[in-house]
Amino acid sequence: MEPIATHTDPILRIEGLKKYFPVRKGFLQRITDQVKAVDGVDLTIAPGETLGLVGESGCGKSTVARMILKLIDLDEGKIIYKGQDISGFTDQEMKPLRKEMQIVFQDPYGSLNPRMSITQSLEEGLRIVGVPKSERFDRLEHLLKMVGMSPDTTDRYPHEFSGGQRQRIGIARALSVEPSLVICDEPISALDVSIQAQIINLLKDLQDRLGLSYLFISHDLNVVGYLCNRVSVMYRGRIMEHAPTERLFDNPQHPYTLSLLAAIPDTDQIEKPGVEIIGTDISDSLAPPSAGCRFQPDCPRSDPDCGQKESDFVEVEKGHYVRCWKV
Repeated sequence: MEPIATHTDPILRIEGLKKYFPVRKGFLQRITDQVKAVDGVDLTIAPGETLGLVGESGCGKSTVARMILKLIDLDEGKIIYKGQDISGFTDQEMKPLRKEMQIVFQDPYGSLNPRMSITQSLEEGLRIVGVPKSERFDRLEHLLKMVGMSPDTTDRYPHEFSGGQRQRIGIARALSVEPSLVICDEPISALDVSIQAQIINLLKDLQDRLGLSYLFISHDLNVVGYLCNRVSVMYRGRIMEHAPTERLFDNPQHPYTLSLLAAIPDTDQIEKPGVEIIGTDISDSLAPPSAGCRFQPDCPRSDPDCGQKESDFVEVEKGHYVRCWKV
């Protein structure tokens, strides 16, 4: 069981989430292997909280997001939203909940229909949830002002905006249906560094004003350290360490977490000799170790025992959990 928050009434709880993708080869496309994209993940998010989910590309972060939103089916596990188990919901059953859970995508241009004006893009969600046409213009104007855009831009098209402006529009679209939970899937990674801080501050301000809960997916630990209340570190489909943000940065325990922090440019977060920056080839995820810790082949602490059985979580301090035999 993964560590979870102790909040008495979480807005979202996922338990034992699994998603395996088949690998097909040959003329007949027979299944020869499987990628364990998500392999038993538990997380919770409290109302008004930001949970950071970090790890290198290919570790399963975005797959978790799409499973939560029921954009892809889960193989095993539970998704409990506001106390209701939605794991087995059909598309029809999910419709009333679509306005409750929204997503801000990584690519601010690809996520907007280039043939639709900003009015059309934002109005689409309002129409689907039944907002009367007479009320939509005022809602659109309010949304654009809320994300720092001029209402005069509503008749323009996505290609007429910068990347940062397009992401603001994407955020406005996500907020148009008044959600409680917003999944931010690498929302600044495609933006210029000069714009990233503006979008992060916007997300923080909107959370304070609207009481939003965020699942913030990123590989940028500097951003996660600024925005998130708690952090879960993911590697090859598993959570390896979980802690309140300050504790994770001040006292990282798992070798993989140490490696991620050591890779932050110009950081003094870690001053431990011999910390190695690990770069894992994503193709290796097709063949993780058959037993034991999946980080064991790259781990500087590993010994033969690590290859025999995977560690359960160890609570090293209150709320700080590590999946490692060597802590």
